[in-house]
Amino acid sequence: MKKRYEDLEQQDGTVVRYQRHDNGGGLVAKGAVVDSTAYVADTAWVDPGARVEARARIGQHAWVEPGARVEVAATVGSHVHVGRGAQVGPGAKVGTRSHVGADARLGARAVVEPETRVAEGTVVPQARRGDRHIAA
Repeated sequence: MKKRYEDLEQQDGTVVRYQRHDNGGGLVAKGAVVDSTAYVADTAWVDPGARVEARARIGQHAWVEPGARVEVAATVGSHVHVGRGAQVGPGAKVGTRSHVGADARLGARAVVEPETRVAEGTVVPQARRGDRHIAA
């Protein structure tokens, strides 16, 4: 059985406590807000100040940085890095091994293909009904 919490020392010497999320067992920092219906895989990390909304899914080995927001029913694939202050819009999907740069904005239902790098500050527009993919 895994420990219920982990303490991680930051570069500046401060210690941040991460607790296991009830749905998936991923590590959620004190100060992060993760809805009880969201799924956070057991090897994923959600940093302080981040927000993961209802029915969102965070995959294996994913990292959601401080101030980032994963909105309702969005999916963050495995090995994905969501940068500081980035926003993954409602129903958006971020493919495996992708990187969403700091302060980037993915619109509702946007799709980031696997192994894609979304540059810092980039805005990916909302997908229209019927659109299948938006290449970032």
